[in-house]
Amino acid sequence: MSDTVIQPRPVGHPLAGERMSGARMIMQVLADEGVTAIFGYSGGAILPTYDAVFLYNQQCARLGEPQIPLIVPANEQGAGFMAAGYARASGRVGLCLVTSGPGATNTVTPVRDCMADSIPIVVICGQVSTPAIGTDAFQEAPVPSMMGAVAKHIFLVTDPAKLEATVRTAFEIARTGRPGPVVVDIPKDVQNWEGVFQGQGLLPIPGYRRRMQELSQAALDTPAAERFFAMLGESRRPLIYAGGGVINGNAAGALTEFAATFGVPVVTTLMGIGALDTTHALSLRMLGMHGAAFANYAVDDCDFLIAVGARFDDRVAGVPARFAHNARHIAHLDVDRAEVNKVKRVHWSYVGLLAGALRALTAHGRQRQFQADFSPWRASSPPASASTRCGRHSTATSPHRGCGSPPAAWAPWDSACRRPSGRRSPARSAS
Repeated sequence: MSDTVIQPRPVGHPLAGERMSGARMIMQVLADEGVTAIFGYSGGAILPTYDAVFLYNQQCARLGEPQIPLIVPANEQGAGFMAAGYARASGRVGLCLVTSGPGATNTVTPVRDCMADSIPIVVICGQVSTPAIGTDAFQEAPVPSMMGAVAKHIFLVTDPAKLEATVRTAFEIARTGRPGPVVVDIPKDVQNWEGVFQGQGLLPIPGYRRRMQELSQAALDTPAAERFFAMLGESRRPLIYAGGGVINGNAAGALTEFAATFGVPVVTTLMGIGALDTTHALSLRMLGMHGAAFANYAVDDCDFLIAVGARFDDRVAGVPARFAHNARHIAHLDVDRAEVNKVKRVHWSYVGLLAGALRALTAHGRQRQFQADFSPWRASSPPASASTRCGRHSTATSPHRGCGSPPAAWAPWDSACRRPSGRRSPARSAS
């Protein structure tokens, strides 16, 4: 009797149990993860995967199924930024496919940019064959060492059996929690390896998944909500400072509801544009060095600053000690614990999903029938005279993204906003 054990064919994925190359596995996982466009520039160490892209699209053409287009830029840096733009516009994870050595090093800048702006992309880099790693082989670069300092996570695949799970896990890390760039460094021999496609499975990353579970299960308790509304009740000039975390967390609706319910005006960062409709009566539009003067004046004068999904960037906060220096209290809601108290010390904080926290605060305020009249704050007009045009400190694009005249209710704080003589504009002090 033969001692060969016949393994049952995996079920679930239509290709489960089929033998294929590592490159084909990569391509199939990309399709399974919802990738609809690949941005990349080819090279020797990534050619097996490029072959798999063309073979996949040829098969899709024969079957009449949607293909995954390959967009080739002028260089790999362009591919990285195109993947980032795709992610920003679509809400999907962007995919960048480049070769080893100079191909990988050219993506450092877009990867760092995505890390700063919380943009989910996956960069798949070819690498020299596994035995050649560390020998200064042709077009070899220490990708894990370089990218480890700028990416959310980096994988170097040396075990072909873990290739499929690694690529799938890269997408999980890129899109969950605070989104960011994940780099997967894949040696050429791993791409050429042949094995059985499982169609499922992830790497064991218990620490990360535990943190994600804690975020998803986090809830704003009643004592914390009471402390928040105690500060809001003491305030006469509250202001919401909304960042890109509101957009990434799909919390724009919850933020709008909170602001409208309690009459709290809102300024946004460049990444936070869209968190509140710029035509809304409570919108003061974009703040910071390149924002509207009236938005910066509002931050300067507020006595309670509520930061939501924002990181007190230097283009906004300038000198942290002077940012919102009239605020008696600062609250900070964020999905990333590392951002709390990193730049500006706060008096109240919440770490968790923003949409749920904002809805909980709104519900708590309604339940306790919280009422406060902030209309004098919205209608106030600072005395004396000094004018600053909104576009004067703007970039070429931000004036066209909601940095025009303020809503009628905020007309006193328009581009001819009056300030006490000798008082420096916050827009200038941030530079």
